[in-house]
Amino acid sequence: MSEPATETGCGVRGDERLTPGELRTLFLFESLDEAQLARFAEHGRVERYPAAARVYEEGSPATCFYVLLSGTIALSRRVQGDEVELNRTEQRGVYAGATQAYLAEREGQVYPHSMLAISDVEMFSLPADVLATALREWFPMATHLLEGMFLGLRASQTIVGERERLLALGSLSAGLTHELNNPAAAAVRATAVLRERVAHMRHKLAMIADGRLDGSRLHELVELQEEAVKRAAGAAPLSAMATADAEDELSDWLDDHDIAGGWELASTLVAGGIDAEWLERISDAVGGENLEAAVRWLTYTVETEQLMCEIAEAVTRMSTLVAAAKQYSQLDRAPYQTVDVHDLLGATLTMMQAKIPEGVRVVKEYDRTVPLIPAYAAELNQVWTNLIDNAFSAMREEGGTLTVRTGHDTERVFVEIGDSGPGIPAEIRPRIFEPFFTTKPVGEGTGLGLDISYRIIVNKHHGDIKVESHPGDTRFRVLLPITPA
Repeated sequence: MSEPATETGCGVRGDERLTPGELRTLFLFESLDEAQLARFAEHGRVERYPAAARVYEEGSPATCFYVLLSGTIALSRRVQGDEVELNRTEQRGVYAGATQAYLAEREGQVYPHSMLAISDVEMFSLPADVLATALREWFPMATHLLEGMFLGLRASQTIVGERERLLALGSLSAGLTHELNNPAAAAVRATAVLRERVAHMRHKLAMIADGRLDGSRLHELVELQEEAVKRAAGAAPLSAMATADAEDELSDWLDDHDIAGGWELASTLVAGGIDAEWLERISDAVGGENLEAAVRWLTYTVETEQLMCEIAEAVTRMSTLVAAAKQYSQLDRAPYQTVDVHDLLGATLTMMQAKIPEGVRVVKEYDRTVPLIPAYAAELNQVWTNLIDNAFSAMREEGGTLTVRTGHDTERVFVEIGDSGPGIPAEIRPRIFEPFFTTKPVGEGTGLGLDISYRIIVNKHHGDIKVESHPGDTRFRVLLPITPA
């Protein structure tokens, strides 16, 4: 029996120790000699934590090195105020805590993340200064190599990571700007034309209503204007041949009634669902003397309705793009939430619309019975972006088809990103998830996309990502659990 737990620099610790033989059963210590094992056995202690307890907190002084003996733990970090799980494991012998104790400058070292006990856990705890001294005494050359490699890798990852984020942000910003520019320009153009048409409409109405028409006829003309607006809003699109025939018929009617520029008016009126029979009602309402002014006034009415519909469509398109950007970035949303993978895929495809190479078509094969799943939505969007971008790169030269497919079984949802590119050669396929490995030309890839995707899916979501590739058919299949892991 161990003594009651006491508070120390390494947390709640009892007096129970492991023997050198017990330490040797942990893969981290199996190659140490008896004297080395004895030193760690002397200074280390067994600590026990109940489920939901924190073993250590991110940002607090890194005073202890921990090795898992039993139970399940999770590592997490705070990202903009939210707790994000990095990894979860029950593997005996895994270690965390003061893993950088070997660095020459230990002053100010803090835990880079938090450790949470998911179940009741048992840990072997070793003071950081004991570990640091032992490593520098026993393995001086290895310690120097590790120190240099750690500092160099940290610097290169910082530079490459920043560059990767900037490139991704720039690419997505350029795509979003391009997509927003088209409807914005359409709205600006339509607004300018609308202002002009409204001015003309006011002028023609003044000509009609300056005393030439009595009240009853003017009232009838206004009713016809309301009917024209409804016709324009509900006009069914015609085929090219039917449109040409209708415009010819209307143009002839306008010419027969001495209305100048009839061919210009005819296209607007036909698009608004107006025909010669309806124009006869205008003639009956106002008479021949005021017919041209009335027809032009109603033409302006139809055109303004069309322009307002165009503006509404452009603004709706911009609103949709902004909504897609928010869905993609998950602004104002909790990192971990219940999501529909189709919403995430739709937002990603919208954001990448401008990056679709010429000659590439996108096919969506969605299973709409796929259930909602708990996930880190913004990070799944990063996975879709990486996989789709790689597919586009594979088809950039020859074109092809991008296929986005979804489905599920009783336990997992799958999302499949496929392309009809040349495929991944068999000899490099085992390496594609390695960090910094890339087949893209120099300057076009950092080799981090698939590595990041793998860690997000496997380590963070406890899912899996698989690849099958043959010339003309490459498929990345992402598997995600339906229930929280």
